[in-house]
Amino acid sequence: MHEESITQGTAELDPDAAAVLLAPRLAQFAAVARLEHVTRAAQALGMPQPTLSRAVARLEEELGVALFARQGRTVRLTRAGRLLLGSVERALTELERGAQAAREEADPAGGRVAFGFLHTMGTDAVPALLRGFRADRPRVRFQLVQDYVGAMLERLWAGELDLCLVSPMPTDPELAARQIDEQVLHLAVPADHRLAGRCRIRLAEVAEEPFVALEHGYGLRAITDGFCAEAGFSPRIAFEGEEAETLRGLVVAGLGVALLPPGPVPRPGVVELAVTAPRTRRAIGLAWVAGRPLTPPAAAFRDFVLSRRGRLLAHD
Repeated sequence: MHEESITQGTAELDPDAAAVLLAPRLAQFAAVARLEHVTRAAQALGMPQPTLSRAVARLEEELGVALFARQGRTVRLTRAGRLLLGSVERALTELERGAQAAREEADPAGGRVAFGFLHTMGTDAVPALLRGFRADRPRVRFQLVQDYVGAMLERLWAGELDLCLVSPMPTDPELAARQIDEQVLHLAVPADHRLAGRCRIRLAEVAEEPFVALEHGYGLRAITDGFCAEAGFSPRIAFEGEEAETLRGLVVAGLGVALLPPGPVPRPGVVELAVTAPRTRRAIGLAWVAGRPLTPPAAAFRDFVLSRRGRLLAHD
């Protein structure tokens, strides 16, 4: 079971804390202080004058200090009232800023989507998705995050991401995930490798070869280990990296072979062989937290990505 992380400020949030007790009445206090008249303040707030008077009296009682000096129908701030008003005005201004930011975030036409994806999706697939989506919603903004699967899922749970493209598909029942496409993985070998003249191989044929692979925690590493196990061996990892193109460079240098998705462009010094056994394909899926409402722009983008099922990797 996952718990959402909540960033707390310095204000105490227990039932007897001043911030908790005062918060409901701050705007009422500020209205009376600005207008210096309880009746006019009540009219501005759209509430009965006796109710506002009681609220101000209760605020003074809770603080244990007089905030207003009554002069007939008007009121004047005491020194304590002026001290409180400065903080209240700053708090209300900041609250309004936060409310406006929240409204902008959820604006269907111009809100923001926090979207995470695998490094290998960043060259073609993700730019194509964004271009297609923004053709109809040009004002929607994106926060893009490239990371490995484990880190993205943690950020998804923390609320830092709305959606993420992942592989392998997550198995957590509290996550919603839909397969969008399937990507072929080739065995990359140096151009002067003994198998470079072949078009197809069985993965077991390289059981004794050194491998270069992503570090543990990356989805492609788990997939590589899984396919090798299916072929009957455990890969002998010579070098580990954090990015697929780095691994391709290590292959060019003759430091090992690697299971990799197709590169963005053909790279001299590397030959990519089709693997006939096992079937080296990885599922690419879209994930989000089940039961957590998405903002309208995030929901619209999710639906758009789902509509691209089977066409996400059309460039492969």
